[in-house]
Amino acid sequence: MTTGPASPITNWRNTIRSSRRALLRGAILVSAVLLAFGCAKRAPEGGGSVPANAGEVGSKAPDFELQDLNGKTVRLADYKGKVVVLNFWATWCGPCRAEIPDLITLQSKFGPQGVVVLGLSLDAEGAGVVGPFVDTHKMTYPQLLANAATAKMYGGIVGIPTSFVVDRQGRIAKKFFGVADLKTFEEAVQPLLAT
Repeated sequence: MTTGPASPITNWRNTIRSSRRALLRGAILVSAVLLAFGCAKRAPEGGGSVPANAGEVGSKAPDFELQDLNGKTVRLADYKGKVVVLNFWATWCGPCRAEIPDLITLQSKFGPQGVVVLGLSLDAEGAGVVGPFVDTHKMTYPQLLANAATAKMYGGIVGIPTSFVVDRQGRIAKKFFGVADLKTFEEAVQPLLAT
C-alpha cells in the first residue's frame, strides 16, 4: 500500500518540531560560548600609544596608576617582587562572578607565599557599583577601578574575564581568556613562587 503526500498539518507539526530543536541547539551553543570565553564586550579605546607586544606572554607587564575603592592610588609597581594575578572583570559579567570564589581561595591560600590577586573592574559606574558588589560577594582581594586606557595597555581586553599572571620580575607569564578555575591559577602561580 502506498501512502499519499503528507497532510499540511503533519508538515506544519514537523516544521515546528525541527524549529524548536534548532532553537534549543542554538541556545545551548550560545551558552557554551559565553561560559567558555566570558562576556565579550570590548573595552572602549583609550588614548596613548601601546607597544606592539602589549599584553603578550613574555612581555613586561605595563605599570598603571588606578584608584582602589577607597580612592587610594595603587600602582602595579607597588607589588614588585610578588606574583600578581590581574583579573579584568565587571559586576554585570556572569562568567566573572563564577570565577570570584576561586580567586578568593587563591589569594587566601597563596597570599602568605607572595601572591597578590588584583581585581581590575571595568564597570563604567565605578566605586558606587563595585563597592557594594565586593561587599556582598565577600571579595577579599584588592579591587581597582580600571578604565579603557588600562585595557589598552594590556593589548585591548576583548572579553572578560581576562586574567594575566605576572611573575616576580614583572613579566607576563600567563594570560587566560574567559573563566579560569582554581587548579589553572594554582598551576600558573606555583612555579613562579619558586623563582
